[in-house]
Amino acid sequence: MTRPAKALVRPNRVTLSQTPEPAGFICKEWMQGALTIEGSLAAHGQHVMLDLTGYTSPRPDEGEWMLDVLRQAVTRSTARQVHAHVEDFDGTQSPPGFAAVVLLDESHLSAHCYSDRGWLAIDCFTCGGTDAQGIVDDVLEALVAVMPDLVVQQHRAVSRFMHPLEG
Repeated sequence: MTRPAKALVRPNRVTLSQTPEPAGFICKEWMQGALTIEGSLAAHGQHVMLDLTGYTSPRPDEGEWMLDVLRQAVTRSTARQVHAHVEDFDGTQSPPGFAAVVLLDESHLSAHCYSDRGWLAIDCFTCGGTDAQGIVDDVLEALVAVMPDLVVQQHRAVSRFMHPLEG
């Protein structure tokens, strides 16, 4: 079941008093200026995140399989891959699963999995006009074709590289 996306509410002014002070920051005056944004904002990027449950390993080399799914989605998009890597976790030092990432000229597409729990997180961050939502939709379609019992527990899309409107 698809739920309508929530409207994003953007404050007109963000100040240090509304934002918790990061540990180790000394110069509050510098932070005040850095976190104060006035007027209308525009985005130059998009960050789409999915949390899925019901993941089942499709084959023994699940991390490589997932990396291939990610790379194929990138190939079908307007994004440009610059590097790809997968790290499999056998459960000895970390919980069983994998982390797969495709580094993009526009940012990244990643998948992180706790395979013993059936949890899978997908995230895609792009800048410029590259459609992060389209890439994530492509990945999800490929996953559901193999794992029809996947459930989207959370889907978020966030505007990124926020900046004042230009001229």
